[in-house]
Amino acid sequence: MAATAPVPPQESAPLSEVQRLVNTFVAPSKTFTDLRRSAAWWAPFLLLAVVWLAFVYVVDQKIGFRKITENQIEMVPKAAAQFEKMSREERNRQIEGRTKRTRYFSYAKSVLRLGWFAVIAAVLMATFNFGAGANLSFKTSFAVVVYASLPMVIKLLLGIVSLLAGVSPDVYSLDNPIASNPAYFMNPADSLVQYSLAAPFDVFEIWILILAGIGLTCVTKLKRSTALLGVFGWYVLLAIIGVGIAAMFS
Repeated sequence: MAATAPVPPQESAPLSEVQRLVNTFVAPSKTFTDLRRSAAWWAPFLLLAVVWLAFVYVVDQKIGFRKITENQIEMVPKAAAQFEKMSREERNRQIEGRTKRTRYFSYAKSVLRLGWFAVIAAVLMATFNFGAGANLSFKTSFAVVVYASLPMVIKLLLGIVSLLAGVSPDVYSLDNPIASNPAYFMNPADSLVQYSLAAPFDVFEIWILILAGIGLTCVTKLKRSTALLGVFGWYVLLAIIGVGIAAMFS
């Protein structure tokens, strides 16, 4: 009898951009595996940018950037002490200048975030290529980082809901808009160090890190434990640096 030729395994059908976005939340391995076919990242980035702009606009309308600026000053004891020494005119002039810069930077952050994504992608690429022998390109690493950041969309939408519901403007922070970490329930002016210690324990940040670990596993031959260890290791290091900076300004 003639030998039966082996049937080659069927490749999964390519995903559309909408399928990629949805699967990032419900079946992330499918999305990240598809990045090996195409490392396009525009769809998640545009979604993040649009939702961020909507969030900043609502903050501008409901809280106001002058109040945001005043809260930022009060968060840092040394900065607050310096402002207390100023005359009323000088203090108002300084706050007005800061308010304008904060507003412009907040809106521009929708695009400037690309730079931060690029830094993270480069660090992860170098870490796993040199430290674990992975064959990870910058483009693929960048796409993984952008897709892994999609849980931020949910966080921002919840932030918009809380603003529309009438959240208190006191101690409101653009960087910590909802109760997704213990620091939300703390006043940073009481202890900036403790606030900085609690902030990294954020549900959405941890979700993003897990997605990044899954993504790196799917686009390389890395073990999932290795990918997660590298991703969380960098996050812990950044958190420690943040606590150190907070201690300097307390």
